[in-house]
Amino acid sequence: MKNRCILFKMAIVYFCIILLACYSKVSAADKNINLLASTFPISQITRIVTNGRNNVNVKLMIPAQVGCPHDYALTPQDMQKLSKADVLIINGLGMEEFLGAPLKKANSSLKIIDSSNGINNILNYSDGDHHIEHTNEGDEHKHEHHEGNNPHLFASPRMAALLAINIAGKLSGIDPSGAAIYTENARAYAKKMNKLADDFSALGRQVKNKRIVTQHGVFDYLARDMGLKVVAVVQEHAGQEPSAAEMLNIVKTIRHEKAKAIFTEPQYPQKIGQTIAKEAGIAAETLDPVATGPENASLDYYETVMRKNLNILKKILNE
Repeated sequence: MKNRCILFKMAIVYFCIILLACYSKVSAADKNINLLASTFPISQITRIVTNGRNNVNVKLMIPAQVGCPHDYALTPQDMQKLSKADVLIINGLGMEEFLGAPLKKANSSLKIIDSSNGINNILNYSDGDHHIEHTNEGDEHKHEHHEGNNPHLFASPRMAALLAINIAGKLSGIDPSGAAIYTENARAYAKKMNKLADDFSALGRQVKNKRIVTQHGVFDYLARDMGLKVVAVVQEHAGQEPSAAEMLNIVKTIRHEKAKAIFTEPQYPQKIGQTIAKEAGIAAETLDPVATGPENASLDYYETVMRKNLNILKKILNE
């Protein structure tokens, strides 16, 4: 009888150990992973990559209507979001300079995914002559500022595909059990984006006059995809309006280069670009780089807007 009691107690203990182990596994699997994306376009790509993965929450740090945060300053609300996040996904290439030291103060254990890391053929901003320069092939870009790098990868569907693949790969390392979902979503999205990029490239091959003017450097990657030449920009520095002398120089450049059109952005005032276009006698139209969007944007929002851009370019450049 005594032996039976001992065996019975051992069986109960063993059963409890099994239950505890199972509970621990379920708890680990059910643990929420809080992802924080720095900008609207990075948030959209991250939502697509993680779509269908349970217990992964994606939030946007800065407001969806802020656009490229070149001169952004962290708010107390941003610091609170950072403190609660497990992973921060950034654009990289200097876009998030505003983070700096406060990032470590807000959350020293925060994991960071730089979506631009390892992407080749990064463009440089022009140094006043408006010609696009290339970095050496094979350069890698880590989480630090590289003087002159153009960070607006997201405005090119071709580059957006690479951003998705990068984010999926890094998330798979952090959350291996979700790797299959991340990888499948990223591959499907990359395929869709590359098809869209092919459509832009096909249009670029059709047009005769490939010289354009843009608001600032946000469309440099898309222009490269299409084989277009950006001969001038309205704003050398985003948010800084050109002086009267600078506007006159842009008009002279347009006439000298025989540029086809000026393309402004909805994130910035249109008046200056339209004034320059009128003075130079060329068309002016608005293209949206999808740097901003609605708070609860649909997952196909980027593609929808880019298709509209494609139609606008088709209309203006073929006139």
